[in-house]
Amino acid sequence: MNNRQTDSSPITRFGSSAPRGSAGIKAALSIVFAAACSLCTGQAAAQDAANAADLVIVNAKVWTGTDEARRTPNAAGQPAAVAMKDGRIVAVGGDAAIKKLAAPTTRIIDGRGRRLIPGMTDSHTHIVGGGFQLARLALRSVKDRDEFVRAVAAAAAKAKKGEWVLGGRWSVDSWENPNEPDKSWLDPVTGSTPVFLSRMDGHQALVNSNALAIAGIDAQGPADPVGGEIQRDPQTGQPTGILKEAAMELVRSRIPDPRKRQRYEAFVRAMKHANSLGITSVHDMSGLNDLYAFQQARKDKTLTLRVTTYLSVDDWTAHDRDIERFGVDDDLLRIAGFKGFMDGSLGSRTAYMREPFADVTSDTRYPRGQLTAMAVDEQEFRHNVAAADARHMQLAVHAIGDEANHRLIDAYEAAIAQNGRRDARHRLEHVQHLHVSDIPRFAKLGLVASMQPYHKADDGRYAEKAIGKQRLAGSYAFRQLLDAGALLCFGSDWPVVTLNPFMGIDSAVNARILTGETWLPSHSVTLTEAIAAYTASPPKAIHRGDRLGTIEVGKLADMVLLGTDPFDTPPEKVGQISADVTVFNGKVVYERGK
Repeated sequence: MNNRQTDSSPITRFGSSAPRGSAGIKAALSIVFAAACSLCTGQAAAQDAANAADLVIVNAKVWTGTDEARRTPNAAGQPAAVAMKDGRIVAVGGDAAIKKLAAPTTRIIDGRGRRLIPGMTDSHTHIVGGGFQLARLALRSVKDRDEFVRAVAAAAAKAKKGEWVLGGRWSVDSWENPNEPDKSWLDPVTGSTPVFLSRMDGHQALVNSNALAIAGIDAQGPADPVGGEIQRDPQTGQPTGILKEAAMELVRSRIPDPRKRQRYEAFVRAMKHANSLGITSVHDMSGLNDLYAFQQARKDKTLTLRVTTYLSVDDWTAHDRDIERFGVDDDLLRIAGFKGFMDGSLGSRTAYMREPFADVTSDTRYPRGQLTAMAVDEQEFRHNVAAADARHMQLAVHAIGDEANHRLIDAYEAAIAQNGRRDARHRLEHVQHLHVSDIPRFAKLGLVASMQPYHKADDGRYAEKAIGKQRLAGSYAFRQLLDAGALLCFGSDWPVVTLNPFMGIDSAVNARILTGETWLPSHSVTLTEAIAAYTASPPKAIHRGDRLGTIEVGKLADMVLLGTDPFDTPPEKVGQISADVTVFNGKVVYERGK
């Protein structure tokens, strides 16, 4: 049965059901009304080139992403075509009606019956860092120590004098022998080349002896910084080469900072990669040095992603002027607020838990994990949250452990009590482990659950060992949060894990972890709910739901034509779905094979 709208179906025109309040809506309205009048008189809309669409996609299965479309994704009577002009959607309807909006200059894409969905948003990236990682040493897929060492040796051999070997994103959790690496793995093959290799989650790093010497770290010191740990041999006091949390900065601060041009090039590289995956928007957790790359791309008109950024700085009160100086706040690029950290990660055992980790040993220095320097003083942290809220900053704070999330929710609640309720939509980033009693508080307080479902695929290998089965009721609680009315947004935390949204969707829907097993399936969401968490929900989290996230007249023209229809795909193959054509701001920015 053909579920698509027939050629005789009317186009959707701007009216009572269209999104309101969008900038540029008058332009969309005039185009649609002009087309409608032209059709009424029997004249082709393409007669008036000034009113013709710039881009038209026909012969597709259009999933608009609206509430109705989510309820019945394969219902009969779906639109088959979309017209775009000046970066906005001007008509949605049947093939024949939409084709009449085309002129000889209009580009027409034949959808060939493929599924068209709204452009996808990754709600938590480190986009410039991801661009750098694309060109650095990648160790995530190595399978044992020998392969790890060979890859490092090859990178060191290619490094020029004075250059660092950077990258990593290693994890030993799936290895047959999952012993943690140390500097003895690196020293024999790196010589005088300094090495800094982040663990997969970015919350600890492995460095060689040369890097330790550059930073002045030896058996005599320095002491652990607040919120960090220099891992040491318990007998000799010598550093092992593993640095956790804030201790990483002792070495990272000695790495030469990339030049501005290199950051820009990394960003361009990252944008192309994102577009190839159907991503048209990102919520980025950015350092101050990343802002240049964003501004330059906007100036050069090379932006192919909408970037909403949260400044990742230790002291929010000191950086208000950076936001003022940024000078850009539109649908392409804006600073929404600040990023902060409550704790570390589960894999590094630095996530902050109410009870000790189940697999701690007697020599574990932080049996419950670690709070960051920003969060260790609870009263001061609450004061800073309330102060930022009073200045109408939107906060996006990393919290993974159950107690870290609890304290963050408490801080948000205290800010609301102090400053009065407003639609702030403060965010909790990662939200991996919750006390079950905290789940209803998201909807009550209007908080955003910004989660990365592929972390579940990773962490499912060891989470039960780390915290015990009894504490998993509030872990990776996608289903429970949605059922409690929370606004759930999905992303990747790239370059921590893959940027591919359909691999995240696979994890959220099928509960499959990296071992191939199914884990916590009762916490899964449906396919349409998962896609909505990458399309319609993220714009709501940044107060842009009237402009983005669905395929409706008047909204910004971001969409992706998929090679495989997710609604007709066997569940086990959802992670293999890919983008064929990505449209950003009404222009094609990616085509498979071109």
